Amino acid sequence: MTPILSVRDLSIDYRTRRGPVHAVRDVSFDIEKGETVAIIGESGSGKTTLAVSFIRLSPRSARITKGQILYTNDRETVDIQTLPDDELRQYRWSECAMVFQAALNSFNPVINIWEQFADTARAHGMKDSAKIHARAQELLDLVHLDPDRILKAYPHELSGGMKQRVLIALSLLLEPQLIILDEPTTALDILTQRSIIDLLGQLRKKLGFSLIFISHDLSIAAELADRMITMYAGTIVERASVTDLFYRPRHPYSVGLLRAVPRVSGAMGSVASIPGSPPDLIRLPSGCTYVPRCPLAIAACAEREPDLVPVDTPNHEARCIRWKTVAEQVGTAEVAVAEKIATA
Repeated sequence: MTPILSVRDLSIDYRTRRGPVHAVRDVSFDIEKGETVAIIGESGSGKTTLAVSFIRLSPRSARITKGQILYTNDRETVDIQTLPDDELRQYRWSECAMVFQAALNSFNPVINIWEQFADTARAHGMKDSAKIHARAQELLDLVHLDPDRILKAYPHELSGGMKQRVLIALSLLLEPQLIILDEPTTALDILTQRSIIDLLGQLRKKLGFSLIFISHDLSIAAELADRMITMYAGTIVERASVTDLFYRPRHPYSVGLLRAVPRVSGAMGSVASIPGSPPDLIRLPSGCTYVPRCPLAIAACAEREPDLVPVDTPNHEARCIRWKTVAEQVGTAEVAVAEKIATA
C-alpha cells in the first residue's frame, strides 16, 4: 500500500546573519492511511519546522535544501513543494489540515466562530451558506460542543479547551485525509488534556484520517500514536512502535526523555532531567550531535554522525553506534515509567 505521506531525505535551513540554521536534516519517514505517528523531542528539535513544511507554510527565511514531500490521495501522488498555487490552496484543508499550537492565535478575534467556518469553506469553493452551517453544526456536535451557542460566540468567550475543540472541528471541515496537530494540549489543564486526547482517539476511529501528533510530552503522545519518532538536533534519532520505544528504547536521548517523565503515583522521587543543552544548529559538532550530553559516549561517537540503523526489534531503528549498550543498561526505571504512562 502506498503511504499517504512520504518524506524523503528532507533538509530545511533558516537563513540568518550568522549563517544557515540546520533545523531539519535528512529526515525520511512514511505515514500510512489511518495511522497516527507521534513526533517527540525537546523544543528546538525541528518538530514544528518539519510539520509546517508539509503544508508549505514555512517562514520566508526557511529553505528546503534537499528532499521531497510526497502526498498520495485516491487519484495521484504529488510533490508538495512543486504544487502550483491553485492546487496548493486546494491541498490545504481539503487534503491536509493543521491545528497549530496557540489556539487563541489561530482565530480572527473580531469575527464569531460561524464566520470563521464560513470564511474557510468559501475560500475552498463552498458557496451555500445553509450547507456550510449544517456542516459546522455537525462538526461541533462531533467534538461535544453546543453548536448553537458556539457558532454565535467570539474566540475570547471560549475557554482554552473549547477553542481547541473548535479548531479540531474546523480542521475536519473539508474532510482531509491527513491532520497535523502541533502541541494541541499545551497550556491546557490535565483534565482538559485528557478530554482532548480522548476526543482525538474517537474521531480517528470514526473518520479514519491519518494523524501527525507533535509533542514534547511522551505520556500524551503514547495515548494516541501507533508509532513514535524521536527527533534531536533536527534529525531522527529513533523510530519505533510505541511499545518498543517505551519498553525497549535504543537511543540514549529516548532513554533520557523517558526518565524525565514525572510520576503521578507511587514513591516520590525527583525528575531526572537531561543534562546540558542541545547543540548550536549553525555550527553542529562533528560526529553524533548528542555526544556532549550522552552518558554512554565514547571517542568513536565523535568521529562521524551515525546512520539510522535497524536494532534488535522489528521495524525499530536508532541513530547510535552504542545501541546494544543502551539495550543492556535499560532497566526497571524505564519500564516503570512506561507502565505508569500506559495505565494512566
